[in-house]
Amino acid sequence: MAVLALVYGLAAYAVFFVTFLYAIGFVGNLVVPKSIDSGAEGPLATALAVNALLLTLFAVQHSVMARQGFKRWWTRIVPQSIERSTFVLVSSLVLLLMYWQWRPLPATVWSVENQAVAGLIWAFFWIGWLTVLFSTYMIDHFDLFGLRQVYLNFVGRSYRALDFSTRGLYRFVRHPIMLGFIVAFWAAPHMTVGRLVFAIATTGYILVALQLEERDLVAFHGRAYEAYKQQVSMLLPLSKVEEGAAERAMK
Repeated sequence: MAVLALVYGLAAYAVFFVTFLYAIGFVGNLVVPKSIDSGAEGPLATALAVNALLLTLFAVQHSVMARQGFKRWWTRIVPQSIERSTFVLVSSLVLLLMYWQWRPLPATVWSVENQAVAGLIWAFFWIGWLTVLFSTYMIDHFDLFGLRQVYLNFVGRSYRALDFSTRGLYRFVRHPIMLGFIVAFWAAPHMTVGRLVFAIATTGYILVALQLEERDLVAFHGRAYEAYKQQVSMLLPLSKVEEGAAERAMK
């Protein structure tokens, strides 16, 4: 069983990694056969409805399976060693479904003609994705995607949750992975209606999902995370005074 769990975990990780790489091409209209703006344009209402359904499916799946209460119930059915791998696999499959069934809305919202400015925006696009990837290693990439769990199970060692850590970018923002996603989704020298819908919806989901995630982190890490919240802003690399001023300005 430990060998099967290891193979399963490795397979789930492979699917995730392909999905992650495809996401870059999908959002940026790069290389991949089906991107956010490719395909035949259909009726606006149909496209919006299908895209909204796909985004909602991912949001519900991702949020529900990430909650501690669901994990406690779920691990009565699946072994705890593959719980994270299963979450990663299902999330990846839902994303692949979205890539496949996404309806393009290619009308232009803005298009940057200046090559220097467009190049700068592309630079932010890549910085966003690299921020996502490197931030996973600043906590524990292999634990985050289920490999550590199946490896420990394979060698007969008990799994222990990682200690609370604020390495690298986590010293400046509490959720650099989500910040990277937001930057990558919005950094578009050519913004179409479809990509704008995607950027607005995913940003909104991230902001809501982080509230649930923070609640879980406080419950899990207790005072250590409460103190961290008081010292470091959620998404913007600002001091807490600057963050408070920014929040008041937005009201």
